[in-house]
Amino acid sequence: MSINEIQDEIIDEFEAFDDWLERYQLIIDYAKELTKDPMPEEDKNDTNKIDGCQSTVWFTCRMEEGKIWYKGDSDALLVKGIVALLLSVLSGHTPKEIIDADLYFIDRIGLREHLSPTRSNGVAAMLKQMRLYALAYQAK
Repeated sequence: MSINEIQDEIIDEFEAFDDWLERYQLIIDYAKELTKDPMPEEDKNDTNKIDGCQSTVWFTCRMEEGKIWYKGDSDALLVKGIVALLLSVLSGHTPKEIIDADLYFIDRIGLREHLSPTRSNGVAAMLKQMRLYALAYQAK
């Protein structure tokens, strides 16, 4: 599936709910998905910590067969759900696809407008780190 196809599926999923409490619950449900393939505890360290997030957030990635696979986690449930959303959209794609991606789903599901400014800055910091990883792999 392409990045845009995944984004469109997420948008459809969120559009099924008018109430933001239900949408927050959906984000929390995404957080629960991370428990199925959790980030190893030893990777939750200062090296993998994302600066600029209000909560503690960690990301790692690896390249396999030309595609980047991210792992991530957070100590805050809602943020963990946002991490899971980002992973579901960007993991499993080439560095070029990740770098070139227009991540319109964040605005289309109304996430940006329903987050505090510090949480929005955190999302931007997460995306920046994910793209930096992609740039580093593309340069290799």
